[in-house]
Amino acid sequence: MPKSTYYDIIKKWNQPNPDRKWKRRINFIYHKHSGRLGYRRITDVLQEKGYDVNKKKVLRIMRELGLKCIVRMKKYKS
Repeated sequence: MPKSTYYDIIKKWNQPNPDRKWKRRINFIYHKHSGRLGYRRITDVLQEKGYDVNKKKVLRIMRELGLKCIVRMKKYKS
C-alpha cells in the first residue's frame, strides 16, 4: 500500500461521520411512520422540510442503517 494512501485513510478515521445528521433525520422519519416509507417518500418529506438531499444518498444511508420499507399485501380481487 502506498504511503500516501495509508495516511489518507488514517486522516479519514479521525474525522466525524459527515452523514450523522442525515442518519438521525432519516431514522426519525422512518420510525415516525412505522417503517411504511421508502427512500423515495422519505426524500420527498425531507425536501418538503427544505433540505436539499438526493434520493441516492437517502437510499445509501437507509441501507447502512438496515431500514427497509414494509410493503403491505394487496387485497385479493377476483
